[in-house]
Amino acid sequence: MTVVFLGVRHHSPACARLVADTIHAVRPAYVLVEGPSDMNHRMDELLLGHELPIAVHTSYRDDERRHGSWTPLCDYSPEWAALTAGRETGAELRFIDLPAWHPALADLSNRYADAEARYDEVTGRLCRAFAVDNVDALWDHLFEIEPADGLAERLNTYFDLVRGDTETGPDDAAREAYMAGWIRAAAWEAGGRPVVVVTGGFHRPALIRLASRGERSWPEVPRPPEGAVVGSYLVPYSFRRLDAFDGYQSGMPSPGYYQDLWEHGPDGAARRLTEAVTARLRARRQPVSTADLIAARAAADGIALMRGHPHPARVDVLDGLATALVSEAIETPLPWASRGRLQAGSHPVVVEMIAALSGDRTGRLHPSTPLPPLVHAVLAELGGPGDERLDLGGQTGRERSRFLHRLRVLGIPGVVRTSGPRPEGGAELVEEWTLTESDDRLPALIEAGGYGVDPQEAAASVLAGRIRAAGLDQLADVLFDAALCGIGELAGRVLDDLARAVAAAADLGALGRTLAVTLAMWRHDDLFGTRGSTTSGAVVRAATLRALWLADGVRGGAVPADPRRIGAMAAVRDALRHAGPPLGLDVDAALGVADRVAACQDAPPDLRGASLGLGWSLRGAAATDPAWAVRGAFVPASAGDWLAGLFALAREEVLHTGGMLELLDELVAAMSDQDFLVALPALRQAFGYFPPRERHLIATRLVELRSGGSAWDLTRLEAAPELVAAGMALDSRVDAALRREGLI
Repeated sequence: MTVVFLGVRHHSPACARLVADTIHAVRPAYVLVEGPSDMNHRMDELLLGHELPIAVHTSYRDDERRHGSWTPLCDYSPEWAALTAGRETGAELRFIDLPAWHPALADLSNRYADAEARYDEVTGRLCRAFAVDNVDALWDHLFEIEPADGLAERLNTYFDLVRGDTETGPDDAAREAYMAGWIRAAAWEAGGRPVVVVTGGFHRPALIRLASRGERSWPEVPRPPEGAVVGSYLVPYSFRRLDAFDGYQSGMPSPGYYQDLWEHGPDGAARRLTEAVTARLRARRQPVSTADLIAARAAADGIALMRGHPHPARVDVLDGLATALVSEAIETPLPWASRGRLQAGSHPVVVEMIAALSGDRTGRLHPSTPLPPLVHAVLAELGGPGDERLDLGGQTGRERSRFLHRLRVLGIPGVVRTSGPRPEGGAELVEEWTLTESDDRLPALIEAGGYGVDPQEAAASVLAGRIRAAGLDQLADVLFDAALCGIGELAGRVLDDLARAVAAAADLGALGRTLAVTLAMWRHDDLFGTRGSTTSGAVVRAATLRALWLADGVRGGAVPADPRRIGAMAAVRDALRHAGPPLGLDVDAALGVADRVAACQDAPPDLRGASLGLGWSLRGAAATDPAWAVRGAFVPASAGDWLAGLFALAREEVLHTGGMLELLDELVAAMSDQDFLVALPALRQAFGYFPPRERHLIATRLVELRSGGSAWDLTRLEAAPELVAAGMALDSRVDAALRREGLI
């Protein structure tokens, strides 16, 4: 028997040609390909005649684990070349790897992630030996632009060196043992005819060794555990998603370039890349002259010759284009010198070069391709593009809103809410959406189909998954999303988790946001249908008591104001005001805590101001001489931070209590220039708690008090306040220097 082992790099045109040529030459009985064995009975579906790139998307969920992964295929994927060439020669086709849901692949979101990347000591040594920047440039240098003669031997040598004698982990060992079982069975069944095995080159040395011993019966395809839900569907893919510069884990970067390399060879790919970059730059009104193009091509040819390349490689063309088209210094490293996402701050010309390399091709499925039930359910109800305004006070509007929110939670492109209820807002009963067409919608719906058969089930599954990694304030977001989606069962589960998390909360800011969201859920029946809920009420009560307990113990002296901490005290105020008696909250005890914190000099200034505001806002007219309390608590060095807390909790009281603005003006005016400059940023933050209309009212009152000028002069400066403050500080230093030298 003859078994031909072809170790490949995923998405390599050179490897794809070698695979196709080998299969046509030996005409094997079986072609075995690294891929999900549970898709073998659907091989006809895979080869229907799709426009590539496509992928097999597999989703898995049970009570403990959720996982989604892709097996992507494009024209120049060696695996695709093996399947199509095998079908043309009449071979039996088999995927021989474990299913994508199997625990051995649980850490892979893409099946074809480069295994050799884990052994970068060897590849790093090779990069240094051949004077290239990274493994992609090394691969091009060794295989893509070299003559095809001896390619198989060079590949074998390369992968033997990468694999070496290193023992693999248990996941790779399990996969290789499973694949070896298929190889032994196929070799036995072939009756002396050849068998071609196409796998990642990293696995080839182990498979040669393992295939020589063991049972010869066909391996069983593993079945999912009892109660697990598994789905595998074909998905349209795109070059953008396939590109390493966009975060893809595997194979080659720049899929548009390698598609041209597959179709037109290295010289044709270099020419087409230059043309694509030029077209993109000119479309964006970037000047690119004929002389620039001649210079770029000459530079690429010279760089290729210097590097010993018979034709310009990808990096040769890119370096030539960068040399000719980028005249100024580049602050970030050129992206093709490393792997991974394109860095922020990259030069605009470089960004366009990477986009041209990536290409804009998007795959399309054959019309006969089966789709998950979720796709049909959504497309039947979604409707066409346009703007929608929904009345949440009516049943029809609420149902439509819940449907769209489920799609939003699932991350379906082209479904965007532009206005509507917010987690900490009031009972807003109007919601606006914008629906647009998107090429990414069908792939996203197919992938989301693994979460459930309809939008409600799928959204509930996604939200349940978010719970596992959520902190206290994230759980509040899940609760709000669950309510917007109309998923009451999940909301109950999240509330149970919230109640437990509240009891152990140590972050006052996070606890305050949770309290604000849960209180909104408890209060607004028309929108959420949860008004007066026993469970949410229990969370509100527990969070209020816990927040007061935490606030009573916060120490730290004169630290800057913390908006989250101030927001927590505002949430406590609202809970006491709107839910105190119904939930059995002891308002008098809460006021005692507030008075204690307001008088504690070791507490942060913002918390002291907020505690004073809490007591003032809840007592109202019964508050004991607020002017005396403000005068006694005002400390110039921390005035802005203290006022931020006070204004956030007692804005209305400050604005409408007679003489209060005049008192604050007196206290601020009495500050020294140095204290005022130090406090100025915090003072600006404090007055930011007043809306624009009220700030104008304050300015008007102060102008009247001082008998001159206009309110607009106080609220509209031609220069930035920071610049004014810096100028005042400079004036102060100059005056001090003049006095020191006896000049004034």
